[in-house]
Amino acid sequence: MIVLGFAGYSGSGKTTLIELLLPRFKADGYRVAVIKQSHHDIEVDRPGKDSWRHRQAGAAEVLLTSPQRWMLVHEMAGAPEPDLAEHLARLSPCDLVLVEGFRHGDHAKLEVHRNEIGQPWLYPDDPHILAVLGDPPPTAMRHFALDDIRGIYEFILQQMELK
Repeated sequence: MIVLGFAGYSGSGKTTLIELLLPRFKADGYRVAVIKQSHHDIEVDRPGKDSWRHRQAGAAEVLLTSPQRWMLVHEMAGAPEPDLAEHLARLSPCDLVLVEGFRHGDHAKLEVHRNEIGQPWLYPDDPHILAVLGDPPPTAMRHFALDDIRGIYEFILQQMELK
């Protein structure tokens, strides 16, 4: 599996960018998985549903399955969050994994940056960042505008040697 991260601060446009790129990968026959790290509590099922009730009753894991999809919910119960490598090991085989979050990891990344967010640049301190997407960086660094989806897509194919 090839792993490519999208690093940036909340509100920079990482999710929207991934959402725009995924149909291109799919149309070209690539199988792509996404790992999204959140710093907030997440709920994947609704209060009152059977799987929610099982978790509330104390199940350490609940696997919900249907003819259309399945999902596994694992309760951390105070354990530390698994690292990216542990999550990657759980995925089915695919061509590419797009990672949103884990911005301090040592995997290849694209920085998504918008000046209006008011956060510092990541690329000067991270040698794993291949390019900046969004506002132009103040120093020499490969750059793409956020609306240059075709250019970003072609750059990813080239960098990840998918082409």
